Amino acid sequence: MSRVTTTFRCGECGYKTPKWLGKCPDCGAWNSLLEESVSSKRSPAVVSAVPQSLSEIDISHSDRIGTGLAEFDNVLGGGIVPGSLVLLGGEPGIGKSTLLLQSLSIMSEPGSGAGPVLLVSGEESPQQVRMRAQRVGAGDDLKVIAETDLSKIEPAIIEMAPACVVIDSIQTMYHPDVASAPGSVSQVRDGAARLMRIAKTTGCAILIVGHVTKDGAIAGPRLLEHMVDTVLYFEGEANHEYRILRATKNRFGSTGEIGVFAMVESGLAEVDDPSSLFLPHTIEPGGATLPAGTVVVGSTEGRRPLMAELQALVTSTSAGPAKRVGLGVDQSRLSIILAVLSERGGLALDGDEIYVAVSAGLRIDDPGADLAVAIAVYSAKRDLCLPADTVVFGELSLAGEIRPVRSHSERIEEARKLGFKRVLCGPSPSKSTPTKKSDIEVVNVRNLSEAMKWALEA
Repeated sequence: MSRVTTTFRCGECGYKTPKWLGKCPDCGAWNSLLEESVSSKRSPAVVSAVPQSLSEIDISHSDRIGTGLAEFDNVLGGGIVPGSLVLLGGEPGIGKSTLLLQSLSIMSEPGSGAGPVLLVSGEESPQQVRMRAQRVGAGDDLKVIAETDLSKIEPAIIEMAPACVVIDSIQTMYHPDVASAPGSVSQVRDGAARLMRIAKTTGCAILIVGHVTKDGAIAGPRLLEHMVDTVLYFEGEANHEYRILRATKNRFGSTGEIGVFAMVESGLAEVDDPSSLFLPHTIEPGGATLPAGTVVVGSTEGRRPLMAELQALVTSTSAGPAKRVGLGVDQSRLSIILAVLSERGGLALDGDEIYVAVSAGLRIDDPGADLAVAIAVYSAKRDLCLPADTVVFGELSLAGEIRPVRSHSERIEEARKLGFKRVLCGPSPSKSTPTKKSDIEVVNVRNLSEAMKWALEA
């Protein structure tokens, strides 16, 4: 007869203790120990696995499955890999369920080539799912199960043999053999392990939705992110219509790609030209000048070049320490850029409050945005209005030098397509790159002093 005992496991590092503690002795995290039940029931005997050589493994049926959304496929690396387990996280109401419902609807259409698909909803009834499906224009061929018991879901998946299954969400699922509440560490870990086994043994791709904590991390044990093949985050600002899909882990593709969507009345719409979303209508490449402190930064997201508006505001203060705030840029990197501006550029910023923000709530982690941030702050400090037909990019070193960046030519080409006439950037990685590329002028600067001189004379 099995005996059930209670233990406490740290949700951060996995440390176990027989009693609850306020602070994890191993990693030092506070309030991270969660109760879970452990059964002493003996495991049945298993048959040893048989090793195979790589040449014996059949991969003839491993073609990726298209989601029907090009932006989604791009982030996944070309589509969903059969037999993979994908985790999608994001804040409540950001559009996770809508994104997956639209994808499943397209995949379920006759002639899509994807095969049968299944939606397992643990948060909505079948009637609610259909109401939401009608709002986004989903078809009627999509199969739906409203169930949270994995002991019932597993045989249904095996019997139907779908090409793709969506579990919405993993925190609502439970298995009766695990003596703890849905959403607990034990249930989430056990549920993910069972779903992974189903995916690997049947070849069915499974996408699971994960809730996030107030800190933005996916709720549950960190082991969950280690178990799955791909981890996606769907993010965006509540006050903006755009949504960005990012991959933070992908065993079958790059983690540098993003997918851009716009939230509209009928669901999510793909944005084929993200630069147009992050360049306000007030910025026209053919215009005369921009407001002081405003530049257009030539950034990249993965392999995709992206133009966006970047603004800086410099104001003096005499009350307390000066604030240095960055919205959409890394705070530590902003501090370094401001220090280089003071020491290498001779720009007196002591006692000034400095605010830097990227348009539409976009976040840029590209070091190639360093030069644009520096020029924006210099423009705001000197009250200079820069030309509206210019794009700026380049990485700034601690010595004040401008370093080459990746995708140099792609950024220039994107600026040309959008109608910009000039690019201010660092040296090209290729010495053969001309200073004139068709109808766009490329201004290469070697250090911060040359860039500030250009801004003063522009």
